[in-house]
Amino acid sequence: MTYHLPAGKAQAGPYLVDVTPETAGWGYSGLRVLQLPPGGTHTFDTGESEWIVLPLTGGCTVAAADDFGHDTFELTGRTSVFEGVSDFAYVPRDARATVTSTGGGRFALTGARCTRRLPARYGPASDVPVELRGTGTCSRQVNNFGAAGVFECDKLIAVEVITPGGNWSSFPPHKHDEHRPGEESVLEEIYYFEFAAHAGIPGLGYQRVSPSGPGRETDVLAEVRDGDVVLIPDGWHGPSMAVPGHHMYYLNVMAGPEAERAWLICDHPDHAWIRDTWPDQTVDPRLPLYTAPERSL
Repeated sequence: MTYHLPAGKAQAGPYLVDVTPETAGWGYSGLRVLQLPPGGTHTFDTGESEWIVLPLTGGCTVAAADDFGHDTFELTGRTSVFEGVSDFAYVPRDARATVTSTGGGRFALTGARCTRRLPARYGPASDVPVELRGTGTCSRQVNNFGAAGVFECDKLIAVEVITPGGNWSSFPPHKHDEHRPGEESVLEEIYYFEFAAHAGIPGLGYQRVSPSGPGRETDVLAEVRDGDVVLIPDGWHGPSMAVPGHHMYYLNVMAGPEAERAWLICDHPDHAWIRDTWPDQTVDPRLPLYTAPERSL
């Protein structure tokens, strides 16, 4: 199984990235990245999965229709993932969704196979919690738009992470590949990467995934660039390293078989001590790159 998919490797049909449970060889998590020209439109059936439509660049209209009715959501979007928090739309399973963009753009469709059908909903950018995690060279920004406890889904968990150039994130390495109630949950995970260019030069970073035990032997050390994907069925994941001079963005998509939708992780025992050093350091002054807009009255 190939766990690092360079840009173009996971392309299929209209999607720049098309990772399904079938192509990933697992049961739940999926990701599509759709690029639309000005005036472009795309329709897809949600099938057995729930989806969040998240603008990466540009804005769009999302229409969702099923036997229960029809909903339309206008997404303002953003210029780039390094320029602001985006609003988003949730589309339930067993529906038909249409994404239309007047100005064109690139849109992530984060998905998870699920059983419950929840209503279609709009997620305003002003409601997205922006978290600063870690300190010093472990400082990063997390946009918790689809985190458990923030936005209701049946199985899907999705967040954005921005790591300033030269910093490490997903550190200490952690895992979520065993069922240990209250301590660790089983979640398949997808990382999708983008980088801030400098003087027209594209950025890059590195991603590590290491085996966590017998039967959990995923092993990746990859140089990652714009549009790359890393699949993590199991194992210790981290660090995610941003080279100096180029901010790194990744979109995390997670889902799994647990009855409770929760992000419960276990730190690598060799590196967990690093958390104890964080209170003695300051957060990288470059963060936050931006905050969520204030709610309109």
